[in-house]
Amino acid sequence: MKPGHHASVLPWLLLGASLLIAFGMWHWAEDIAAPAYTAQAVAKGRPIGNNSDLYPRWLGARELLLHGRDPYSPEVTREIQIGFYGRPLNPQNPSDPIVPESFVYPLYVVFLLAPTLTMRFTTVQEIFRWLLLFLLACSVPVWMYAIGFRTRVMFTVAGMVLAVSSSAAIFEYHQHNLAVFVVFMLAAAAASAVRGWLVLAGFLLALATIKPELSGLNVLWFLLWATGCWVERKRLVFSFVGAMAALFIAAEVVSPHWMGKFLSALREYPSYGSDPSILRVFLPSFLAKAAAAGLIGVLVVLSWQWRKAPAGSEYFGWALAWVSTVTLAVLPKLAPYNQSLLIPALLVVLANREKIQQSGLLPRALAKGVFACLMWQWLTSLLLSLSTFLVPVARLRAAVHVPDYTSIAVPPLTLLTVAATTFSLFVNSTKVNSTKPFGKA
Repeated sequence: MKPGHHASVLPWLLLGASLLIAFGMWHWAEDIAAPAYTAQAVAKGRPIGNNSDLYPRWLGARELLLHGRDPYSPEVTREIQIGFYGRPLNPQNPSDPIVPESFVYPLYVVFLLAPTLTMRFTTVQEIFRWLLLFLLACSVPVWMYAIGFRTRVMFTVAGMVLAVSSSAAIFEYHQHNLAVFVVFMLAAAAASAVRGWLVLAGFLLALATIKPELSGLNVLWFLLWATGCWVERKRLVFSFVGAMAALFIAAEVVSPHWMGKFLSALREYPSYGSDPSILRVFLPSFLAKAAAAGLIGVLVVLSWQWRKAPAGSEYFGWALAWVSTVTLAVLPKLAPYNQSLLIPALLVVLANREKIQQSGLLPRALAKGVFACLMWQWLTSLLLSLSTFLVPVARLRAAVHVPDYTSIAVPPLTLLTVAATTFSLFVNSTKVNSTKPFGKA
């Protein structure tokens, strides 16, 4: 086959492979995993309702804006449980979940949900499950633009298909968490900064704070980045501060003293709603805390060094990769939907694949490990899906968790890849001197 012909066929082969992967993941999720999880819940006597992470926010918003009730109140929490679990939780029942599913969000999230409050929740579910998948797919080209990664259209489309074939996409489809909305807002803010639309970037960053634990480090990075060239970038800070002030004031108008109630709910959340961080999964408690502090320290040093990097430059992309991977490392929540925040880091690794190949054994091995973990999820789910044509689904349920085996390894391996590559490529750099975008694929 001629080299030119091979180059023209490769994008189509990649697109075909991504579509096959999408079939495998979604067939596994809908026909094998979902029935198995439901059967396990029934066997354990766990209550089953709509199981939508959106429902506590939606019901709280409806009760506040339409009926003037406090969404943080125990009465509203009880009504949330009736919808989410199918009945109120019984503290005396050991089989009941310990998570009360209360309204633990900044109050201004109600403004985002306001247009849906007169609809039936089943309709809202359908809207959001497809909207969130759409935003997840769209975040791929937006992040690519933000980090300066230029490639062929077909490669980009294949990346979008793979994004909606991830475990993050499947959990978003079923749970309707707002994590993908926040990730898309961060991507759009970064792309807006590249375009020079700094007022819009600040506004989008403010919207992303509806999940401050997921967006916080990104917001702090952008505020620090704005100080690197204050005269040109100060509009981002003013826009962000103005938008946050407007959101806080509007929330105070509809529910006076909401901040105290939110902080009270936030203080209670770790007792029931938090998981160990990824660092805590792999390390003893004291080492996990030390590693978290060390990562934050390294992130601060690198962010300070890269604060003057032009938006869309190589260093700007590496900063976004560091912020996203460190966020997931220290975040006390292992939910797969949060892994959508890894997209910019994975794209930066892909964009630098040639440099990684030349940067030493460790970065190469770690990068291969990341994509091997992703391929494990995709190929095992495809194998299980194809097996349903020969074997009854019930007999495959014993292997239902096999595609999930590598899920927990993806964030730390991505972080280690970013760290190893960064120090391999830039350890001797003393100033930002790269303004070129990543090369084409």
